[in-house]
Amino acid sequence: MTDAKVVHLNKVAPEHSPNSPVGRLPVALINLRDRAAQQLKQALQALFDNADDTLFEMADRATSNAEQSGFFEAMRDLRLKRKNIERGFLQKIFESFSTLNQYEIGRVPQLGTLSFDSLALIQNDELEERVALDSMVAKVMSRDGVAVSHLTTRLNALVSKKLDDKSNPLGPMSLCGLFLEACGGLGVEIRVKLIILKLFEKYVLSDLDQLYGEANQALVAAGVLPELKSAPAPRRPGAQHAGGRAGQGGAAVLAGVAGYADEGMQEVFGALQALLSEVRGAGMPRRELPADAVPISSNDLMRLLSHLQQRLPTQAAADFDLHHQLEQLLGRASAKSGRARVVGEVDEDVINLVSMLFEFILDDRSLPDSLKALIGRLQIPMLKVAVLDKTFFGRGSHPARRLLNEIASAALGWGEQDDTQRDSLYQKIEQVVQRLLNDFVDDPGIFSELLADFLAFTGAERRRSELLEQRTRDAEEGRARAELARRQVEQALNERLLGKTLPEVVVRLLQEAWSKVLMLTCLKHGTDSAEWQAALATMDDLVWSVEPHEDPEARLRLLELVPGLLKALREGMASAAFDPFSTSEFFSRLEALHVQAFQRFKRQLSEAEQPEAAVEIVAEAAGAAPEAPLLELPPVEEVAVAVELPAMIAVVEEIVLLAPGESRLAEPEVCLADDDEALLQVDNLRVGSWVEFQEDEEHKLRCKLAALIKPTGKYVFVNRTGMKVLEKTRMGLAVEFRHGAIRLLDDALLFDRALESVIGNLRRLKGA
Repeated sequence: MTDAKVVHLNKVAPEHSPNSPVGRLPVALINLRDRAAQQLKQALQALFDNADDTLFEMADRATSNAEQSGFFEAMRDLRLKRKNIERGFLQKIFESFSTLNQYEIGRVPQLGTLSFDSLALIQNDELEERVALDSMVAKVMSRDGVAVSHLTTRLNALVSKKLDDKSNPLGPMSLCGLFLEACGGLGVEIRVKLIILKLFEKYVLSDLDQLYGEANQALVAAGVLPELKSAPAPRRPGAQHAGGRAGQGGAAVLAGVAGYADEGMQEVFGALQALLSEVRGAGMPRRELPADAVPISSNDLMRLLSHLQQRLPTQAAADFDLHHQLEQLLGRASAKSGRARVVGEVDEDVINLVSMLFEFILDDRSLPDSLKALIGRLQIPMLKVAVLDKTFFGRGSHPARRLLNEIASAALGWGEQDDTQRDSLYQKIEQVVQRLLNDFVDDPGIFSELLADFLAFTGAERRRSELLEQRTRDAEEGRARAELARRQVEQALNERLLGKTLPEVVVRLLQEAWSKVLMLTCLKHGTDSAEWQAALATMDDLVWSVEPHEDPEARLRLLELVPGLLKALREGMASAAFDPFSTSEFFSRLEALHVQAFQRFKRQLSEAEQPEAAVEIVAEAAGAAPEAPLLELPPVEEVAVAVELPAMIAVVEEIVLLAPGESRLAEPEVCLADDDEALLQVDNLRVGSWVEFQEDEEHKLRCKLAALIKPTGKYVFVNRTGMKVLEKTRMGLAVEFRHGAIRLLDDALLFDRALESVIGNLRRLKGA
């Protein structure tokens, strides 16, 4: 079979690029991508760490004020946009890897060599930029060309997208293009851009030899073309004609690899056949054929399978015995012809292999049971594909394999309690299965069509779930920040109030109103800010102003303090949108407290030092109208009777601030040793891991770890739509692991896992 009937994804779903729902990458490639991204991230950080110094030196050498201002403006722009550029560049690296298992080769940044015919169409700035990029790429290729070519060759053996050195996601041309795209938002002139490109060459491109060396070693360790060493392309018998057709240079390398890859795919089936032949009679029954048995052709087998395929929808897939059904059909054919008809040896091997694959699939605990029944009905269509094309077993990009993998991947988060009649995913999988059972005869092109359609569907679902998941993460991070701020405010209040006896109105004001001001300040400015220190100072001043003081100097301080204190309190409570009615009540009672404080000082004053001025200050600061009469202080002997003593309260318990609807009841939590195996299991959880919680004997909950909120230590789990369904602490999760109430779901490619299992079982039978 060729790829001539592949339906290109960009024709079916043009919105796929660049966020297309693409095929999953092999583990070796994911590890390679992550390690490369880490090195590139560090190199990019070094670039930006040195960019300021470089631009400052250029500004220092500037010959005019305008030129100097341009460099300083560029420094400022680069500082502001640094994080976005770093994040954007790495995101583009990940996107370029994620599209490697698409059929259509995506467009790579066109940084090719210049032609004289095109020079007139290019603006001077763009021309300078392209010349600089060409020079940078040429330097890397002259130094690391062989390593880049080997890496491209190995990538081609792993993915469906055909790559050359220019489209290799880690090649110098791709990296330069992606960096230039990430810098697209910089509003700098060409000379500054050329300086930034020079820095990219110095800090990123100069270390690519190490990246390519490690990448090739990692793929060799994973068993990807270990024979590829010093030669530009592997020379294998039967593949030399491909190199001859290619003509020259890197094209010859790619053509040679294509021939080698096809041969390798056929070799996988050959190796499986060899294993099957070695275990027959040991772990597997040996074929006992009549002497006059006549093998049927593959075409006849396809017709028999099509007949069974039409009957399958009316039967439960798990109860369908393919071997038995085929034997019955062959028995009828033998009776009609008078000669024993049997399946040929090669086709029999295919049937055995596909049966073993589906035994694993229908046994797989990662697949929900109700979806297993649907996927099990794909056994005959997959068998027919394998009969038609033996590379089905060796080619990871085979549309039929990819369709099965994508269905299994989408089904990973599907819960048994989901309503199958109304659930869109279940209905879509059922539609795909039914279409194959109804329409697939002998044209494998239908798998490419259904794969593109299914990817478009899951891509739309994934985008929706990722959006909701991001909102969930943002909300949880916001909650964590608020929780952290609340703890900071609690600590500040308890440090100042715990153990003191103060007027009840002041304790209430601080706990109910000023705590909100502190919280808002902490969230907006942080605890290291001047605003936070000012809010704490206001609280300290308030507490001091209502405490008893006998020192005559305290009167002067109180006179100076009250106006500013009341102003700061009023402004703070207004900024926190505290209830105006409650604010007015607090200030009325606070005014009375301050008046009483001045009354206490009156005993120590001479007749010449009447405190009317002090009372006026208090009244005005509290918001009294200018025309209102000033408070008149009664004679000293009447104070005890005339002024009601304030209600006092002793703060003996720690103040606890709760969020709306929160009840902080400490959950009893088991403490495990740091090296406990259950805790190690929790620490090995990665964001994106799917798990299954056993809620009770009948119900299970499938969810994905969406975020680990570090300030609170909460693990937040979402369902497949991105909605939060659970949150756990590290210790709480460890207890679940210890009790066996939680297990990790294997999100590796289903077909690949099934094939590994089949090969492992055959090897064990061989050694038995």
